[in-house]
Amino acid sequence: MRKFWVAGGLGVGLVLCFLALLVVGVYAAAAGLAGGAGRAVGLAKGAVPAAYQPLVQKWGNLCPAINPALLAAQLYQESGWNPRAQSPAAAQGIAQFIPGTWQTHGIDGNGDGRRDVWDPADAIPSAASYDCELAKYVKDVPGDPAHNMLAAYNAGAYRVIRAGGVPAISETQNYVRIITTLAKSFEAPVGRVAPSRQAASAIYFAQEQLGKPYLWGGNGTPEQNGRFDCSGLTKAAYHSVGIELPRVANDQWNAGPHPKRDELLPGDLVFFAHNLNDPRSIHHVGIYVGGGYMINAPYTGAVIRFDKIDKPDYIGATRVTADGAKALPSANAA
Repeated sequence: MRKFWVAGGLGVGLVLCFLALLVVGVYAAAAGLAGGAGRAVGLAKGAVPAAYQPLVQKWGNLCPAINPALLAAQLYQESGWNPRAQSPAAAQGIAQFIPGTWQTHGIDGNGDGRRDVWDPADAIPSAASYDCELAKYVKDVPGDPAHNMLAAYNAGAYRVIRAGGVPAISETQNYVRIITTLAKSFEAPVGRVAPSRQAASAIYFAQEQLGKPYLWGGNGTPEQNGRFDCSGLTKAAYHSVGIELPRVANDQWNAGPHPKRDELLPGDLVFFAHNLNDPRSIHHVGIYVGGGYMINAPYTGAVIRFDKIDKPDYIGATRVTADGAKALPSANAA
């Protein structure tokens, strides 16, 4: 059970003053930290469901054109980690192979003598193997090998070869952009994650909602008397700065890279889950304001308020980016 955070007038005043200083400090931090991030190929803690993380980590290193984060982004984009997913076009399983492609490119990843498109232990290795086959076809094409591989996945290797790189096809260029952007939300960052310049205004919006009663499903509409639930508040806060997040906390997790606990900055979204090894079990989200506190809409009967983030169900944080939000599958479908 979450406990109501109570403070006297002096305590509230100190927190608000501290918040104001931190919001101003976001802009100063941006200049000092923006150059500190480096390319990473490991997986961020909790970014991939624990059941699939060993497979993604192993097979994501199958060839130089892919890495675990890129493979994770493809799988998330294709199925949202659902091993029983099936599309109207008959694409099947966690990697969304159509039957003809599976017959040609599916492999027995777990060595049990069967190639089962519904088994992630076969489908995830098959996705990596297929990526690497495509990478071989376009290995002599100028440009980024991963971009060319993704373009071949979407448009076919012949078009990539003929174009001398990613072809001028909007669908293909969009696919390459989406997957490479999503990959950043699965990477274990090397160094510090670059700060967000929109964070201060998002916090200001959330601060203006303090004291409003929680409403399950609340989006802050006039009909709802401006009330929110947890993800409705975070969505509205970032909408106020021109960034469109998905409605559900679970989906907001992949809207950017994941800073470590000791690297949190005001404006980061902080998440709480039933299973700390599975981001699909996220049940709550708040906006970090510094000093170990967040603004959040906690539950029915409570009001939007400050709460500590250091709880047993804290799974991690996301530094929202505009590109990260646009790359999410729910955003693409809208």
